[in-house]
Amino acid sequence: MQDAPLKPFRFADAARWVRAGVPVAMVTIVDVKGSAPRDAGIRMLVTADDLVGTIGGGHLEWRGMDIARAMLANRHVRGNPPRRIERIALGPTLGQCCGGVVKLAFEVLDETDLPWLDTVQAAFRAGRAIERVVPPAGPVGFAPSRAQLATAALQGDGTWIDTLVPDAMHVVLFGAGHVGHALVKVLSTLPCHVHWVDERDTLFPAGLPDTIEAEPTDTPEAVIDQAPPGAYFIVMTHSHALDQQLCERIFRRTDFAYFGLIGSRTKRARFEHRMVEHGVDPARLPEMTCPMGVAGITDKAPAMIAVAIVAQLLQVREQRIAALRAQRLETVLP
Repeated sequence: MQDAPLKPFRFADAARWVRAGVPVAMVTIVDVKGSAPRDAGIRMLVTADDLVGTIGGGHLEWRGMDIARAMLANRHVRGNPPRRIERIALGPTLGQCCGGVVKLAFEVLDETDLPWLDTVQAAFRAGRAIERVVPPAGPVGFAPSRAQLATAALQGDGTWIDTLVPDAMHVVLFGAGHVGHALVKVLSTLPCHVHWVDERDTLFPAGLPDTIEAEPTDTPEAVIDQAPPGAYFIVMTHSHALDQQLCERIFRRTDFAYFGLIGSRTKRARFEHRMVEHGVDPARLPEMTCPMGVAGITDKAPAMIAVAIVAQLLQVREQRIAALRAQRLETVLP
């Protein structure tokens, strides 16, 4: 495939390529029967010489790339639809051991797709799930009613309903020490945006990917106030006094997805006592995670700590995605 690390799928990349005039196709797993490398809703972007995201690798992905690139090469040929769905049996067709059946949706994107791409990104920034109504050709619609869902299913006209859930984490990381660097290295491979904050600008490395936003600042509290709803706050600065100030500021918010403080149980107990003295509601103290990281990893090397913390973030992410999907289904299908 590629020598460079694979980038996670982002609608922002699709919009960027379209605006730049780069021919690009989006491949989405729309249905899975039996065992398959990845689940429905997973997608990738394919250009003539690039790939973003993965639908599971192996022969399935190669087949998806071949179809997408053939559609791109023939996109101006009259009679070729910009969208299609392919049913692929993993066992007999591709010789994979999974044995399931996957339906892949292919969409050749152009400037007419920018309105829905922008709408999806706006919904994600607000932390909202959204549905696309995707016909074989013509404009993409949104927010289907029960009647639309039934019509699409009954007519079998090739229209599909695409439920989009914001799955990228917005991580606000305070501290550019050894563990902070190790965390950023892992997070840069995942679907997330990292706002990396430290007073010491010399600690930030050059050449960070565009998903990592480094901000040297003497007023880190302002970053907390400006973070979007559903942010993942991680506090691990060089100063316990600053850690406490940041923790107290985070407790002013009630809309974060995760709030973690690096440290021991002893540090937690001391911080809790001081923060209550400073007006933090004792009932809210359990909202702070300290120590951070999944259980069972005791090695204190920076890379080990980072992996344990990221695993915990991903657990929270999974729970939030499931809750958003369930909430969306209740809204669309009362």
